[in-house]
Amino acid sequence: MDNTFVSQVMSKNVLTADKSTSLQDVAQKMKKMSVGCVVVTDQSKPIGIVTERDFVTKVAAEGRPLFTEIGEVMSSPLITISPEETIWEASEIMKEKVIHKLPVKENDQITGMITTTDIVKISSVGSDSQMRKICDQILMRMKDD
Repeated sequence: MDNTFVSQVMSKNVLTADKSTSLQDVAQKMKKMSVGCVVVTDQSKPIGIVTERDFVTKVAAEGRPLFTEIGEVMSSPLITISPEETIWEASEIMKEKVIHKLPVKENDQITGMITTTDIVKISSVGSDSQMRKICDQILMRMKDD
C-alpha cells in the first residue's frame, strides 16, 4: 500500500460546480453522476467541497431552501493531495483532517478524487502476506512517531 500512488486509485469522475449553483441543481447532478460530493469553484478555481454529509448537516438539518447557493454550505479551504503522493499519505491526511473525500489536484486543477472507500478497497485486495506487509509498515511508522 505504501508503494501505491493516488493516481493509481483515484476516480476521475469528479463533479465541479460554481459557488453560485443552487443546492437542488448540485444534488441532481450528483445523483446523475453517482458521486458523493461536488468540488466548488469560483471562476473555475477550486475553493471548497460539498459532500452528502453536508446535505444532511448543513441543508436538511438546518432547513435551508433548495435555491441556496452551494457556496453558503461548502467546507473551505479545500484540502487536496497530489496524484504523485502515496495512498499512505492520503490516509494520513484523511485521518488528521477527519475527512472521507480528498480531491486530487494537479496544476491548479482537480483531476480526481480519492475516498476512504477507495483506500479500504485497495487494502483488502491483497493476499495475507501483502496484508501482513501493510500491517508491518503501519507498526514501523507508529514507532517513528
